[in-house]
Formats: sequence, C-alpha cells, structure tokens
Amino acid sequence: MDEEAPLASEEDDDDWLATEIATGLTFASSDAVMLTEAKGLHPMARSIAILVIVVSLMGFVNGLDFASPEQGVVRPDEFVYAMARAAPEDTAIFRGTVEDHRGVGLEGVTVIVQWETGNQWVFTETQTDAQGEYLLENLTPGLVRVDLVLERDNYTDVLSNRALLSPPALFEPYGFTTITFDFPSQAEFSSAPCNNGAPTCELRTIDNTPGQMEHPLMDPAAAGLYVVIGYGFMGLAMISGGFAVTSLRLGSLPLLRVGSVLCVFTMGHFYSACILGLTAVILTFLVPRRLVPVMS
Repeated sequence: MDEEAPLASEEDDDDWLATEIATGLTFASSDAVMLTEAKGLHPMARSIAILVIVVSLMGFVNGLDFASPEQGVVRPDEFVYAMARAAPEDTAIFRGTVEDHRGVGLEGVTVIVQWETGNQWVFTETQTDAQGEYLLENLTPGLVRVDLVLERDNYTDVLSNRALLSPPALFEPYGFTTITFDFPSQAEFSSAPCNNGAPTCELRTIDNTPGQMEHPLMDPAAAGLYVVIGYGFMGLAMISGGFAVTSLRLGSLPLLRVGSVLCVFTMGHFYSACILGLTAVILTFLVPRRLVPVMS
C-alpha cells in the first residue's frame, strides 16, 4: 500500500498538467484564468491597416498633382486664389520690374492696378524708377488687372495683364508678389490693331488678359512653394504607408495609429485623405483587445 501511493500521486500530477495546458493558468482560490495580450493584429486592425495604405496612396497621388503644376488637377494659381479669398484686405504688397524688349529697366512707366471690391472697382497707381522697379502697398490679395502705360514718341502704349496677388503666408502680416513685366517694343505696338479700327492711333494697346483668364500671372516663388508642398505630401504618404505595413508585420496597433494620423495630413483630392484618415484614426480606438489564456 505504501508503494502504490506515489504512483497515484504522479498520475494526478499528470492529469492536472494536461488540464492546465488546455485551459491556461488558473487561480486556485477563484478558478480565474490568467489572460495576456495575443500576438498579432486583430482582424479589424488588419482591415484598418489596408485602409491606411489606400489612403496613403491617395495622398501620394495628391502630392504628385501638386508637384506637377503644369499638368495637375489643381494648379498653383487656383490654390493661391483659394487662400486669397479668405485673406483680409490691405495685406498684399506688389513689386517687381518693367523691362523693355532688350531686358533693360524702363523708367517712367505708370503701373495701374485695379481690383473689384464689392460692387465697385478700386485702383491705385505708381511709376517705375530709374531701374524700372515699382512698389505698391496695401492692396487686396486676389485677382487684379495691371495696366502698364508708357508715353513715348507722341504715342501712348498700354500693356494689360491679369495678375494674382499672393495672400499672407501663415503668421506673416503681408503677402508679397514679385512679377517682372516685359514691355513690348514700339514695332509690336505699331502692328497691334487700334481699338477704333483706324489704321493708325495715338493710343496703342496690347491686351493679354483674354489669354490669362484661366491662369493669370503670379509670383514664381508662390508656384515653387506649391511644388514643395506637393513633395511634403508625398513624403508624409510614404511614411504613413510605411507605418501601416510595419504594423502588419509586427502586429503593433500603436504603429498603425501613428500611420493613420499621418495620412490625415496628406489631404488628398477633395480632402478625401483627410476624411478617410480621420475615420481610420477613430477606428483604431475601437479595435477590441485580443486576450488569450497564459499557457504553462
């Protein structure tokens, strides 16, 4: 009898161990099972990761659009004009140079700037200095008409253009627009038709505004900033997609959440990436925890 007792005890230990492996570690006092976080992403989190990758691609395409100002869906002038509509009045500074057909600055050219405020047109003017430079302050950002008037050899030559004045950037009090105008030669003005249909006229005009209705003249620096923003969108999209792919490989929900936040700032066409990115961020907080028993 004394020799059989240890054998029975060993069999009981084996049964207990088998049960513990099957059900996980339990507390003897309450029969509660010890749980721990499961490795890998929840199926819902995997779906969110795929959504973040798709949104990142949308943001990357939007960045390509910005980086291609001549072929994109949204052009730099449209982007600047949208910002100018929300800018306060008297916050634009317009400066630049008027050059002749040889690239030499023209002195004494009258620069007249007109823009619409409410139901009326407002204008201001100045003259170029000895270097052909001009400066106009306290203008309203947005679309303006620029008339360059030069009197020479008993003729009055007028060159008309459509320009876009840049709004203030971020926390800057003023927006600066620098444009260089090429004033045509007298021969070009002589070949231009007169407004009254006469063969010759003292007031000779060249009006470029009809061809600038869709894309007016603008500061080249503003267009360059537009391209830089596009590369920024592409960079954020690549980082966001990288976080999403890494979260799938490592099973990390925090990495997925970071990627979903970053993809919001890629904007996307018609703010699609913003909307879908915010949706992904919210969904990452709704992913249930995957708990499994702690196995021996």
